[in-house]
Amino acid sequence: MNYPLDAQITPRFAGSPTFYRLPQQNNLDGLDVAIQGIPFDNAASFRPGARFGARAVREMSSLLRPYNRVLDIDPYQVLNCADVGDCPVNPFNTLESLDLMTTYYRNIVHAGVLPLSFGGDHLVALGELRGITQARGGPVAVLQVDAHLDTWDTYFGNKYTHGSFMRRAIEEGLVDAAHTLQVGIRGPLFSERDMDDVRALGIEILPMDAIVDFTVEQIAATIHARVGDAPVFLTFDVDGLDPAFTPGTGTPEIGGFTSQQMMALLHRLRGLNFIGADIVEVAPAYDNAGITALLAARVGYEILGLLALARQAK
Repeated sequence: MNYPLDAQITPRFAGSPTFYRLPQQNNLDGLDVAIQGIPFDNAASFRPGARFGARAVREMSSLLRPYNRVLDIDPYQVLNCADVGDCPVNPFNTLESLDLMTTYYRNIVHAGVLPLSFGGDHLVALGELRGITQARGGPVAVLQVDAHLDTWDTYFGNKYTHGSFMRRAIEEGLVDAAHTLQVGIRGPLFSERDMDDVRALGIEILPMDAIVDFTVEQIAATIHARVGDAPVFLTFDVDGLDPAFTPGTGTPEIGGFTSQQMMALLHRLRGLNFIGADIVEVAPAYDNAGITALLAARVGYEILGLLALARQAK
């Protein structure tokens, strides 16, 4: 079993950064979880820079200790994990990059390994879902934490942007819409029709204004009721949190979750049938003291805890 470097032997500020100080591995042999970066931001509509997100998360993840006190588990004692590098992309060709992502994730899932990814802008989720559903032979539920719907049809006539990945994924039959929901939606829209358009796609929305008075338990219960036992892919945009907690992102929106609320919510998602996850839209150039990258690293760590609990329960 791979295990993070011991901080009592090798200080956390020493050595080459990898995700969670895990070993680097250039293959999938023996792995339960493959952790990788996706250095891609060709599809960003406002502030670019998320191509550098994975590097920043690798560095900040060095801060995290192995034992999860709340979930009462050390995920690295249960799951064999490694940093498997970065998914190949073409920085000058969006469609080719999506094809490269599709092949990369199809290979991971075909090998019986769970993918945990750090982007990259949110279009990467389309490539991931293509690969995952090809390998699994059918659509999956999607739990999307996000400030934005990402269901717009085009930007400047382009159908492949970080604001349209969910519409494309539904159109391509990658999403089990009946068990899919978006959490944290807020901010102005382009038109009054936008919410009607997304509901017509068949997914459920939990906008911030509707859940502002909910407890974390109530939000989690709504998620569990919608997803049920369906295989679910968690796609986590860091702008789902308030920019006070995640300033380092390309399209910030005020009025989002606090980091404390989000950690509490993640802890209450135990029992869901996660088949993979990504954390996207970390743009280090706009980050203050690395707090967005640290939040992203912590979200990934909590996901590892949830995956480990699910493995223990089998």
